Amino acid sequence: MSAKLEITGLSKSFGDLEVLRDIHFQIQDHEFLAIVGPSGCGKTTLLRMIAGIEKFDTGKIMIDGRNLVGPGPDRGFVFQQDSLFPWRTVWQNAIFGLEINGQLDRARRAQTKQLLQLVGLSGFEQYYPNQISGGMRQRVNLARALALDPEVLIMDEPFSALDAQTREVMQLELLRIWQEGRKTVLFITHQIDEAVFLAHRIVVLGRRPGWIKETIEISLPRPRSLAMKRKPEFADYVERVWNMIENDVRASVEEDAKVGA
Repeated sequence: MSAKLEITGLSKSFGDLEVLRDIHFQIQDHEFLAIVGPSGCGKTTLLRMIAGIEKFDTGKIMIDGRNLVGPGPDRGFVFQQDSLFPWRTVWQNAIFGLEINGQLDRARRAQTKQLLQLVGLSGFEQYYPNQISGGMRQRVNLARALALDPEVLIMDEPFSALDAQTREVMQLELLRIWQEGRKTVLFITHQIDEAVFLAHRIVVLGRRPGWIKETIEISLPRPRSLAMKRKPEFADYVERVWNMIENDVRASVEEDAKVGA
């Protein structure tokens, strides 16, 4: 089976700082792939290159066998912060991408209304961002990305700003939305348990310059509930990933402490 998204020999430096080195991986159609690694290993830079908003030095990025150059509607990006326009309502934020792409026809309006219902925001269309919770704002962000009907959904720590309880609810919501829409998802997180809970596979990056240490297949049954996080096999996966990155994480923390001293 051919890959939906294929990354080949991707490398990136900022001046003398080498950020990523020779990254190779594939994502199959409808797969949920998570990337974890210590701070500074180039996770966000990697996603920005795949999204087309950061250039890479060497390598190739392909969707369905075609080379990607620059941003495009085939990729939807969900950032760490909700990045909503405070002067626009939930509805106006959700349709923003369609507006600027000149795609806001009757069918897309109806589809976006269905998406807002899918993410649990039906009835909140005329609310402004400051009138809804952080979790709800991130749902608007997700709906806005899905409204463009991208082939690949790219998510950069989308729940990092949420409290622990809301974060777990949003993990369940994301799995539900993925189950219904079956998008191909590339997801970055610092939370190992989040990666294990959501993903089919986890790509583990080593310390800068980022390189792939291992790709781990998560053989946990679906659909998944929060109760799965209390099962021994779940804990085994979390421990396996943590053991792979623990030394890198400690080294990154020590390096940051020296810089801040």
